[in-house]
Amino acid sequence: MVEDGRKLGIFEKYLAAWVVLCILLGLFLAQYFPVLSITINNMQIAGISIPIGICLFLMMYPALLNVQLEELKKLFHNPKPIIITLVSNWVLAPLVTAFLAYYFLAGQNQLIVSLILLGSSPCTAMVLVWGVLAEGNQEQNIINTSLNTITILFLYAPVVSLLTGIQNIPIDRIALVITVFVFIGIPLVLGYFSKKYINGRKGEDWFRDIYRPAVGKIAILALLTTLVVLFSLNGNVLMQHPEEMILVSIPLLLGFIIVVGLNLFVTKFAGLRYKEAIISVIIGSSSHFEIAIATAISLYGLGSQAALGTTMGLFWEVPIMLSLVYLGKTLNHKGFWKK
Repeated sequence: MVEDGRKLGIFEKYLAAWVVLCILLGLFLAQYFPVLSITINNMQIAGISIPIGICLFLMMYPALLNVQLEELKKLFHNPKPIIITLVSNWVLAPLVTAFLAYYFLAGQNQLIVSLILLGSSPCTAMVLVWGVLAEGNQEQNIINTSLNTITILFLYAPVVSLLTGIQNIPIDRIALVITVFVFIGIPLVLGYFSKKYINGRKGEDWFRDIYRPAVGKIAILALLTTLVVLFSLNGNVLMQHPEEMILVSIPLLLGFIIVVGLNLFVTKFAGLRYKEAIISVIIGSSSHFEIAIATAISLYGLGSQAALGTTMGLFWEVPIMLSLVYLGKTLNHKGFWKK
């Protein structure tokens, strides 16, 4: 959902505010126009709402346009920060998030799964913006985000299956694999070939300055539309039990603090310089909330606790990551990392 990887547009800059507005609009529709969201949800194929499925696909495609497979050949130039980030993304963050979910959300299986989906999904889009704002190493940023997109294809379903299996939480593993294929695999292939085609016909400048920003805006509109429908379907239940969203936020925020703290000290003791360290911390501590939301909806439906739970990752993403950018700069000025 990043327009050009260099600045925040009005949608990204105020994403948290847009999310709140969509939540309020959804709650309003739940009270006064419930038939609208029910009708949208009922237009289904294989249990997935067709309009929402289209929105979820549009959320994914622009993010995967950022993938630059040609950059992966630079992996061995400076592998240490890449390895640290991969370990954080696929070992540290999933385990910390899962065990906090087991502890704080015992008995609430769908909410546990929502946190596992968030903790097991390394970000591939907005981190390009956070990395620029933090003045980190952008070559590393591109390599890591491209690598994350490839690893999600192969690791997301097994990691989620493993962490849900530890607590014997039943999930449809076939639906999980299909979701990864539909919402990561297909957009990845489509993104690669459409980028190649457009660059050949229109040039790289037109792709970067016109096409990608345009589809980026469409992606955010699709995301916000999904949120409105999601909260309109769940509005009445949510207003009767608002503690569930607070309950989800506690392990989510605590997990972020733990993962960020560990990543800060790992990058320090590994002897990384600031520009590499801050990218490792940012990417190693963030979530790909789009795939988490898509998977929750595919597994449990639009009107589920799991779908609502994953939206809390979206709700906290912008303020948390902006805080991390400022924290990184402050620590750098105080000499936390090598110069």
